[in-house]
Amino acid sequence: MEARVSSSLGLPSPKPHEISISTTLSDFPSLLTHLPPFASTTSVKWPRPSPKSQSLKTLPLLDRALIGAAAGGLAGAFTYVCLLPLDTIKTKMQTKGAAQIYKNTLDAVVKTFQSSGLLGFYSGVSAVIVGSTASSAVYFGTCEFGKSFLGKLENFPAVLIPPTAGAMGNVASSAIMVPKELITQRMQAGAKGRSWQVLVEILQNDGVMGLYAGYSATLLRNLPAGVLSYSSFEYLKAAVLQKTEKNYLEPVQSVLCGALAGAISASLTTPLDVVKTRLMTQVRGEGVGKVSAVMYDGISATVKQILKEEGWVGLTRGMGPRVLHSACFSALGYFAFETARLGILQEYLRRKELSERQTQVSVSTA
Repeated sequence: MEARVSSSLGLPSPKPHEISISTTLSDFPSLLTHLPPFASTTSVKWPRPSPKSQSLKTLPLLDRALIGAAAGGLAGAFTYVCLLPLDTIKTKMQTKGAAQIYKNTLDAVVKTFQSSGLLGFYSGVSAVIVGSTASSAVYFGTCEFGKSFLGKLENFPAVLIPPTAGAMGNVASSAIMVPKELITQRMQAGAKGRSWQVLVEILQNDGVMGLYAGYSATLLRNLPAGVLSYSSFEYLKAAVLQKTEKNYLEPVQSVLCGALAGAISASLTTPLDVVKTRLMTQVRGEGVGKVSAVMYDGISATVKQILKEEGWVGLTRGMGPRVLHSACFSALGYFAFETARLGILQEYLRRKELSERQTQVSVSTA
């Protein structure tokens, strides 16, 4: 796919070293135990591709999607937990009435620490771990499937493969991501109790559909953000691979490409994120406090009320923390994903080769 993207952008194609693979992941889950830091080794070494494992192109669609899903789940859980404190501050800054409570981002950090200590920055962490693992697995698995499937369609424009695959991944993962974000942001906004208690309260007050408050706003934010971030990373990746004439990104390259892609995406989609946060942090009745007790009727009404009460600046609330969070998230996320995917692929190939040798031995001794 990188070769087709490079060609469509007017760049020389990277030089792949393809392999022929036609096997299934018979014991796929056990591959994860061989990845750093999950492997029981005395020293952790980041995986380096061998000449025969530098390309995923020849993998069957299902295998490629499963490898992407496993790597995405690991990367998602790692990244979301690392950056939860930044997301907590961003949510506090975007909640209605935040302008009267916090003077700036630093003031929000100080007051959060004073009121709840370090644990205050990790409100809803259990929901984050479960939800981010599942949603990231679905997202990256769908993206890898989309890239592989669309890449086989000769008439499909190569330059549209990354944005289309990114859109597919966002639509599929939002069904899991929205309830996770809803619970997390309710707790960040001041809801009392553990994640499961907040979940029960939402179900009691609003039913199952209450878990999808702000779903349309989330899609409205995630589709543009996902397309911008994923496409930017894939285009930057194709350019770097063309320049280095390799078929994989070095860790620092993954970090830089991811950070730039995340910053671009976040800066352009902050207004959509503000609207989504307002819809998600609203509650019925007394709610979690007076700050977020006002009800919004929908996206249009939310935008009008923000503009009426706060002006255009209201749609940029939390942009600083959001851009920083997104840049760090994308840098860590893409680095973790590329590393985990490469490690899983290498273990997959090692086991395939071992299985083939055992088969040959069995045949020769028969």
